[in-house]
Order: sequence, then C-alpha cells, then structure tokens
Amino acid sequence: MMEVPATAAEIDADWLTRALQPRFPGTRVASVEVTDQRQVTNAHARLRVAYETADGAPATMFAKLLPADPQRRESIIRTGMGAREVRFYEQLAPSLPMRLPTVYVAREGGDGDFVLLLEDLDATGCVISDGPMGVPPDSAARALEDLAALHLRFIDAEARRTQVPWIPSTSSTSDYGSRMLRYGLDTHRDRLSDEFAEMAELCIAHPEALQDLWHRGPRTVIHGDPHIGNLFFDGDRVGFLDWGIINVNTPMRDVSYFLTMSLTVADRRRLERELLAHYLEIWNTGGGEPISWDDAWLAHRVHAGYTVLASCQVVTFPADATPQRQVFAAAFLERSQAAIADLDARDAIRTFGGL
Repeated sequence: MMEVPATAAEIDADWLTRALQPRFPGTRVASVEVTDQRQVTNAHARLRVAYETADGAPATMFAKLLPADPQRRESIIRTGMGAREVRFYEQLAPSLPMRLPTVYVAREGGDGDFVLLLEDLDATGCVISDGPMGVPPDSAARALEDLAALHLRFIDAEARRTQVPWIPSTSSTSDYGSRMLRYGLDTHRDRLSDEFAEMAELCIAHPEALQDLWHRGPRTVIHGDPHIGNLFFDGDRVGFLDWGIINVNTPMRDVSYFLTMSLTVADRRRLERELLAHYLEIWNTGGGEPISWDDAWLAHRVHAGYTVLASCQVVTFPADATPQRQVFAAAFLERSQAAIADLDARDAIRTFGGL
C-alpha cells in the first residue's frame, strides 16, 4: 500500500509522480507548491505542480486530507468519512452521470488517513458559492434529476449489497451535534430565532428518536449532505462535492435538504412545491417505492428540522472565523431558520413522530 501524506506539505515531487502515474503513465513531477491551505472539517489545500513530463496531468489541483489538529483528526477517522469518499471516487463516481470533480488521486491509508487530489474547480472555470448565492432556479430541476438517477439506481437492497457494500445505513449516535447546539443556545441565544432554538432543544433532548424519524421512508443510496457549500456550478450545471457521508436513507433527505439549504430563501419559497413535484414524478415513474404528494410534503417539513442539527457548527459563531466564513455561516443559518419557520418543522415532527 502506498503511503498517504499526513499534510499537504508532505506531497512532494516523488510521491506525486508515483500517485499520478496510474492515471497519467508518463508523468514525472519536478516540484509541488502549496499555494493555499484551510482547515474546515478536513484540511484543504491547492497545489501548483511543475512537471518534467506532464502527460496530460493538471498544473493545479485541490487536495483534501485529514485535519491537522490531533483531536479533530481522530474524530474524523472514527466517522470513516475519508475512506468512504475515497471509495466513492474510486468505485462509484466513474459510472454516475452527474457532474463531479475529476479525481486524479484517491487513496486511503491503513489507519483511517486518506488523500484526495481533485480538479481545481477555480482553474476549470467553475463557481463555488460564497454562501448567499444559491442554486439558480433554472439549474435546480436538473440537479434533482441527477440526484434521482442516483437514488433510483440503488432502490434494490441486493444491488446495494453487491455493488456498494461499503455504504452504511447511518443513524448517528454521536453527541457532537448536541454539544455544539447546547453551546450555541447557552452563549448566542440572542442570535437565534425562537423556532430554531425550540428545534435545537428537541434535537438535544431526543437525538435517537429524531434520527429514526429522519430515516423513515424508502431506502436507497443518497448523497446525504447536498447543501450549498457542497455544490458547484459548471455553467448551468450543478456539480456535487463532499461525498464523505454518503449513506443509505430515504431519498427525501437529499431532496428536502437540497431545497432548503441550496436555494436562496426567496427561490425556495417560490419554487419548492414545483421542484418537489418534479422529483416525485421522476421517482414514482422510475420504479421507486411510490411516494404520495402528501407524504412527500410532510417528509419535506420533517426534514427541515434536520437543518438545525446540520447548523451545529455555525451556531457557535467562532470569534476567529474569517470574514468569508462568517458570510457563508450567516447565509447557511438564514436558510435553516427560514425553512423551520416557513415549513413549521416542529409541528410536522409532532405530527409524524409524536415528539
């Protein structure tokens, strides 16, 4: 097994030459420069590469590795996110028709470490949202069609077992989200809406019951996290990033989360019924276990409550957040708070789950 670098700085010319040669056999790397680094959930970096012989390999690429902080590093290893994303790009991505970043290197180590070297989306002319920017309405329907194609492919349990046995049925028992939400409520309650705060208290008090509720419905493979920060735009096409929490769940998780957390609030309010109906037509005519409009709309309202748990890091309002991160976090929280109120998520959870 080829070793996996612990940091972007450890990606040197010799390692990168060996890592790229399965895809670009004639490649010989002369030097590697790390031009930008950030610590988000994982460590992100951009690399500029000079070649003795390129053989079609790119001049820049995006690197994703485990975070540097030992505690966060161990936490990510325990989730298995890195290994799942490597397997996604190695085994599943080549056969999916959706727009995905090109992968040049995808490797996992023996101790849960991993490295992904992906298309530098900035260099290839793609756009990544700053937070306030949402999926353009004209592109949202096509993005739901791409998600539906993934969902319909794996509606059969035997297909999931034989083709993608590494994709888990996830029902998180971690208290990480609850701890972050409690911190946000205790220290920044004045910055949170009453509806958000009530939903956060419910998440803290009943984590297992809510996870069960959010997993009800037909079963298939889903992206699991299609919010605006995990998407990009290639012209009028929406691309999908960050496949670390791909899992087996109800397709309504992807659909509702995409509607609430990738469109702007105004576009979601105006188009969510039309877009949900568009998805249902594809799902119901494509062989999925039938979902009625009423059941889909109730599920959409129920899953709006999940956006609170998904906002657990945002509500800590870290003092050292960069201006760019603050803008993104504010837009993320705005989407969640609007969806919870507009869709009356608390009442839907009471109706559907008895909580």
